[in-house]
Amino acid sequence: MNQQRINRITENMKKAGLTQILVSSTASLYYLTGFWIEPHERMIALYLDVSGRAILFGNEIFGLKSMPELPLICHQDSDNPVKSLAEAVKPGKLGIDKFWCSKFLIELMELRNDIVPVQGSAPVDLARKMKDDTEITLMRNNSRINDQVVGSVIAMLKEGVTENYLASQVNQHFIQRGADCEGTQIVCFGANCSDPHHCGDGTALKAGDSIILDIFTPINRYWCDMTRTVFYKTVSDKQRQVYDLVKLANETAISRIKPGVLLSEIDKAARDIITLGGYGEYFTHRLGHGIGLECHEPPDVSLASDIPLEVGMIFSVEPGIYLPGEFGVRIEDLVMVTEGGCEVLNQYPKELQVID
Repeated sequence: MNQQRINRITENMKKAGLTQILVSSTASLYYLTGFWIEPHERMIALYLDVSGRAILFGNEIFGLKSMPELPLICHQDSDNPVKSLAEAVKPGKLGIDKFWCSKFLIELMELRNDIVPVQGSAPVDLARKMKDDTEITLMRNNSRINDQVVGSVIAMLKEGVTENYLASQVNQHFIQRGADCEGTQIVCFGANCSDPHHCGDGTALKAGDSIILDIFTPINRYWCDMTRTVFYKTVSDKQRQVYDLVKLANETAISRIKPGVLLSEIDKAARDIITLGGYGEYFTHRLGHGIGLECHEPPDVSLASDIPLEVGMIFSVEPGIYLPGEFGVRIEDLVMVTEGGCEVLNQYPKELQVID
């Protein structure tokens, strides 16, 4: 158990008026216990009360072991997995995290009609949004690897190469550099770039195409994520104009990052640049997202996020313009809030590149 992280969560529980919570998110359980369990249809849950007392409930098949600071209560497939948990929780409000399966919650409510389930993710989410030194070291390293991979893949661009093939090469380069697994990379050419989350296919690269490479994967459980847009053989005046506008939006937003500034203000800084440039309706998503043990995790970087920046927060800054039937441009960096502003974790160049 990571006692420092437990202490942060119990402090957040006090602020939220919660005396007990259940944690079932795979990433959050790893954050607290060091156990990475993919339970699938089976139940796993960490019970935590405001004093810091913790009990882990899980299936014997997970191969977990009890520890002095973390007693383990196991069940088998033939057991009711909720029974022991129902005996441990106290009456009153019980914080439930957003990932706990409803079939377990309903069973718990039937066994214990004296509990009141409430939203319980916030205490853990708030703790996870500020990275500690161990996490920062991993995130810096993973972003350096991401820089290397995007450079290697851009060097492979040639006439006729397909989106699917290039995506497979992204994964191969990540695996060679220690990635935990392959990912679903976003690689798109030409008109396909107008879909922000295009699913790669057999489209072949041709002269005049924009190329979006949005590449991401977990390495030692922590995610990297970046996007670069380049052009093949030629770049039109319109493509250049859009690229320069997106780059300016990215750099303007980054320049505004410092402790105390609201996340909504960071989104607005980028959005205003694109709107003033005449393409506001084509910037169709939030500016970014928190990242760490999950690729997308709190906080949300959008106009709706009135959350002040704090030292240690890491999130993406990824403005984009997507012109249906024509092309698209997105530029994404991961940034970490520091006492004096921010540190940009990605160093691969953002100057417009025409690949010949």
